[in-house]
Order: sequence, then structure tokens, then C-alpha cells
Amino acid sequence: MIQIKDLHKSYHMGSNSLHVLKGINFNVKEGEMVSIMGSSGSGKSTLLNIIGILDEADSGSYVLDGVPIKNLNEKVAANYRNKFLGFIFQSFNLINYKSALDNVAMPLYYQGIKRKERIEKAEYYLEKVGLTPWLNHLPSELSGGQKQRVAIARALASNPKVLLADEPTGALDSKTSQEVMELIQGINDEGKTILMVTHEHDIAQMTKRIVHLKDGVIIDDSPVQQVRASVYV
Repeated sequence: MIQIKDLHKSYHMGSNSLHVLKGINFNVKEGEMVSIMGSSGSGKSTLLNIIGILDEADSGSYVLDGVPIKNLNEKVAANYRNKFLGFIFQSFNLINYKSALDNVAMPLYYQGIKRKERIEKAEYYLEKVGLTPWLNHLPSELSGGQKQRVAIARALASNPKVLLADEPTGALDSKTSQEVMELIQGINDEGKTILMVTHEHDIAQMTKRIVHLKDGVIIDDSPVQQVRASVYV
């Protein structure tokens, strides 16, 4: 599903250059659930942004579901993001003046799907994450866990090949984190490929493979015995 070979990325600040990724080799198979860990500045967010087609590497290759991702103009990049990828962010990134239903339906608008079908799909995915009673509520009327469930429903609505989660439990308390991870694990159990950045070891243990980054290189990439999320904490 994801094939990355000898990926390099630097950022230039005036006369200085910061080499963030230093020859990353990394593959993810369809249906895997992988977490990326590393301290601040290790390169994990940069790697996720490149995989999410939000940034581009300086050199190396990145192939997503058989499609080489290289030198894309913004229109093509946006189309690939919409076609291949679903995003879950720590800060939820919901539109405050739109209901949960409209937030979930929004990506489908950009796919050219008619309103009736958009609403039906949004209702289906909100039901899937247990939020049918709140579908007409604004984000300000929802708890943090409910907001993240809306974000997950929105990510799923366009039926992406890969879900990219950037610290999906970072803004949540322990119990709500367990609830969200239980939902994410269930999505993976259905066959969805999930790639997640986290700094929380207990959350990483709920995936099936942990990749450790340090100073722009992968220092460890190992399968783990997955810990199932439990809401009874």
C-alpha cells in the first residue's frame, strides 16, 4: 500500500539547512495498523505529511497504492489526497459553524457526490461511530471524544485507502482515548490500513507494529502484540 525508499527531506532557513529525514525506507501493507513514535524533532510529523501528500520529499521515492507520488501540482495532489487518504488530527479540525452531519459530508462535496447521497453517507458513518443522536449538533456542543468521533466519521466517509492519524488521542483524557482507540481498532479489524503518529507508548501498543524514529532515521521497526483498547479503565 505504501512504499518509501531512501527518502530525504531538508528545510532551508536563511543560510542554514535542517536535514529532517535522512534516507527513510518504509513499507506498509494493506490492512496493517502501524504507529510511528519519536521525540520532538525526530521527523515523524514530516514523514506523515509526506505520506499525506501535504509535503514533498527532496529525493527518494514514494508509491501509494501503486501510484508514484512525485512532482504533483496542487490540483492533482488534492485529488489524490481525497481519493486515497483520510485524516484524523489531534485538534479535530472541524468547521465550527457546521453541524456534525455537514462536517462529515464536506469531503464528499469535493468528490462531486450529490447532496442526497452525501447526507446518506454522512448519516451512515455517524451512526457507525455512535453519534446519530448528535448529528445536527455543532462542534461547540460536543465533548472532545465526540468531536474526534466526528473527525473519524469524516475521514471514513470518502472510503480512503489509508487512514492517517496524527496524535488522535493527544487532546483526550484516558477513558476517552480508550474509547477512540477501540473505534480505530475496530476500523482496522474491518481491513482499513491505518498509520498513526503518537508519543504515547500505551497508545502505540494498541497498534500492530511500532516504528521508532530518531534524528531523521528509523532506529527500530518491529511488530508488537496488540493490546486491545478497553473502555473500562
